[in-house]
Amino acid sequence: QKQLVESGGGLVQPGGSLRLSCAASGRTFRNYAMGWFRQAPGKERDLVAAITWSGGSTYYADSVKGRFTISRDNAKNTVYLQMNSLKPEDTAVYYCAANTRLSVFINQLKADYWGQGTQVTVSS
Repeated sequence: QKQLVESGGGLVQPGGSLRLSCAASGRTFRNYAMGWFRQAPGKERDLVAAITWSGGSTYYADSVKGRFTISRDNAKNTVYLQMNSLKPEDTAVYYCAANTRLSVFINQLKADYWGQGTQVTVSS
């Protein structure tokens, strides 16, 4: 059974940094595009960043460009989201997701597999 498990969330002050990790198990996700979504209270789930299976192409939401970096290590079956210069509006539950195509993340906001989510709170 395929499974995605996020870690690395927590409480951080504005301007701080966090690195989220998503470990895949059960079966390799090496051929899957991977993405990070987030959902704040009372809001819809939005795509934050995504990366192709090879790591050759990435996508970022405008709100996080220049601050967040998505990467993956296929040997470890893990995808990362480095978040710098965090703002209070970045506060949300962050979800890891897998899909066979990057375009499905971007155009349909859909995923074949979801993690359980990790809370990120940016507050002083």
